[in-house]
Order: sequence, then C-alpha cells, then structure tokens
Amino acid sequence: MPDRPQLTLVVPVYDEQATVLEVIDRLHALPFSKQIVVVDDGSTDGTAAKLATLDHPDVEVVRHHSNRGKGAALRTGFALARGRIVAVQDADLEYDPVDLPALMQPILDGKADVVYGSRLSGGRPQRVFLFWHLVGNRVLSLLTNVLFNTTLSDMETGYKVMRREVLDGLRLRSDDFTIEPELTAKILKGRWRVYELPIAYYGRSYDEGKKITWRHGVTAVLALFRYRFSD
Repeated sequence: MPDRPQLTLVVPVYDEQATVLEVIDRLHALPFSKQIVVVDDGSTDGTAAKLATLDHPDVEVVRHHSNRGKGAALRTGFALARGRIVAVQDADLEYDPVDLPALMQPILDGKADVVYGSRLSGGRPQRVFLFWHLVGNRVLSLLTNVLFNTTLSDMETGYKVMRREVLDGLRLRSDDFTIEPELTAKILKGRWRVYELPIAYYGRSYDEGKKITWRHGVTAVLALFRYRFSD
C-alpha cells in the first residue's frame, strides 16, 4: 500500500489520564513514518476526554464501551495495523519510547522477526522491582524456556516488536492479561527469529496505578501450558 507506514504502535489504555497524552507525544517524536492506534478500553476516568483533544493525522482512537481487558484492546488495535513493523506501547510510561528505535533495528537489518525488550538483562535504567513481581517474572520466563526450548529473560515484557508478517500469522484469543503469554507462546511455536535487547523500566507501585497482581501470574502459567499444547 502506498500509504503503508514503517511502524504501527498499538496503545491499549485503561484509566491512564495522567500519562496517555505524554506517551503519544513521545511516540510522535520517533523518527519513522508511523500509525498510532490508541484503544481506550472503557476508561472511567478522564482518559476519553484527554484523547478527544487529539488532532493528529497519524493517530487513530478507538473506544470500547466497556472494559474488556488488555488482550481485547490489543486485538482491536492489531486488526487496524497497517505498518511494516508493529509494536505494543503501554500508556503508563513504565516503558520509554526512546528504546523503540533500537528494538526495531534488528528487524530493519533483516536479522530478526521479533524483538523483545528485556527489563532483566541490565544496561538501562531500572526502577527497583517489587521482589515478588521479580520472582514471578523469573518463574514465568523459566517455564517458558522449558516448555519452548528457548532462552528468553523477560517473557512478560510489554515491549514486543514484530514484523507485520508475524502478526498476520497469529490467531489471538485472550481478552485479559494472558495475551502476554499467548503472544509469546504463539511466536515461539511459529519458529520466528526472536531477539532480546535491554530496555529501561520505570515501574509503578500499586499506589501509582499498577494493575498486575499475583493472580495474573497464575493465569499466565495456565496459559503457557494451554498454548504450548493447543492453539
């Protein structure tokens, strides 16, 4: 397509009025032709009003009338993606878009099909983790490596960047946070060339709005086994 951008950024949003516009501004600063698809997943704060102020030709805003979950928001955004490369960008500023050009480079160089931004490989600024979140992440990554015979250090990372052809080959089903293990499982089962690079991580506390809990770790374990042995 003549108007096909180099990069599509899918931004799932739920109650992030304090940060969503800054995230979009940072995405605008990236040195690529881009499409930014923002999916407001039924926010109940002032997020929708903030998004209504946007007037950029490369930003598309879609709203779910009720909160359906991160997986549903990503699937909505992926269905609209036109870019040659597709990336996920959370709206909470835990991940800094300044890392995206480096994550895209192995794909642009023809060496990778998928690049994961690892919060656990060092070399970039890291806010000190919540201990049990770190333990849970390492357990999930170890389980992923055992089940899929790989060496990922951070399978739950929010920064997953992929060639459009990879996305086109994925049949995604999850509505909630199990979209993360589902994406990883199906990418690894597809035998795509996966690389990891270190990224900065500015994690939030629960008081600051963090939404992941230990229950999501349990569902992630179940999802890894389910998608390892079925579609």
